[in-house]
Amino acid sequence: MAKILVVDDSRTVREDVAAFLKGNGLDVATAVDGKDGLARMKSDPGIRLVLSDVNMPNMDGLTMVEKIRGELGNTSVNVIMLTTESSPGMKERGKAAGIKGWIVKPFNGAAVLETLKKLVA
Repeated sequence: MAKILVVDDSRTVREDVAAFLKGNGLDVATAVDGKDGLARMKSDPGIRLVLSDVNMPNMDGLTMVEKIRGELGNTSVNVIMLTTESSPGMKERGKAAGIKGWIVKPFNGAAVLETLKKLVA
């Protein structure tokens, strides 16, 4: 069972983030968009942390988080948005959905690794 789910429609970002996390001893699964991420959350109750982009086809990251909290009733999984978006309105919507943090791309894994490990524990 994966402990971290990386959700991003950019294959490069998804693979780079997943490789960094795996290289630091973390168990990682990936999803190509919010719809896929929601399906993975349903099938893997071991996920403790979601790192997700906001703007994706099929289902955006904020909608995915709202569905994780609402439809799945999962209020315990930690969610960090990893995105180029930094608008106050998006951040407010994220906060209302229970997002723990907002990382603006590019991903600097070394700067956030210890925090991510704590959120998975």
